[in-house]
Amino acid sequence: MSAERLAVAETGDRVVVTLDRPATKNAIDAEMVAELHAVCHRLEQDPKPLIITGGSEIFAGGADIGQLRERRNVDALAGVNSAVFDRMAALPMPTVAAVAGYALGGGAELAYACDFRIGTPSVRFGNPEGGLGILAAAGASWRLIELVGEPLAKEILLAGRTLNADEARDVRLLNEVVEPDDLLATAHRWVDRILRNAPLAVRMTKLALQMPRSAHPTFDNVAQAVLFETAEKDRRMTAFLDRKKEKA
Repeated sequence: MSAERLAVAETGDRVVVTLDRPATKNAIDAEMVAELHAVCHRLEQDPKPLIITGGSEIFAGGADIGQLRERRNVDALAGVNSAVFDRMAALPMPTVAAVAGYALGGGAELAYACDFRIGTPSVRFGNPEGGLGILAAAGASWRLIELVGEPLAKEILLAGRTLNADEARDVRLLNEVVEPDDLLATAHRWVDRILRNAPLAVRMTKLALQMPRSAHPTFDNVAQAVLFETAEKDRRMTAFLDRKKEKA
């Protein structure tokens, strides 16, 4: 996958994407959005876990304000950023954001769209869109409530509160805080943990987590019916029983 705004590295079992606009603090512009769509398309066709990072100093300072200033109502209705973040959130396999430094505005919303977030002590999460005369319309206005609860979401979105790394970890917006040199390695360890599970079981579980309450337990029963017929289920359960016999 060739890209100009992203550095994309694909291995046999995962993809690592690095936001690569250092001169603009990794500002998310239309070109980067298009490249993120291309990554999503690849992972929809060949599901693998995704690690997304901005490097060891900054994640993303927000959307590209120069482009944002020129957008009009038709652009807002097209959901330029919200569409790609929703697509990332819906990827078949889990996603891990490796966050250092500032994750503001659209950069924060990109991190919110991931399943897991690993950060460094320098992390700062915030949504200062109101100060620019707009709202956080690429997921923060509803996804942040799901992640941290309504009272804190209102502090961030309405009163401009910025969370540091410790605060973000305390409310589980960050799953783990590590030193910068260990950021990417820790993200890889999270992917390793994910991949210890059966891939199809992981995919079905992620779908189940995204389903509305009204879809349960019907969805769960159907998904389980599919998994019950897989060779992977038989292999793993047989191995478990064999280990249990050996210990008896």
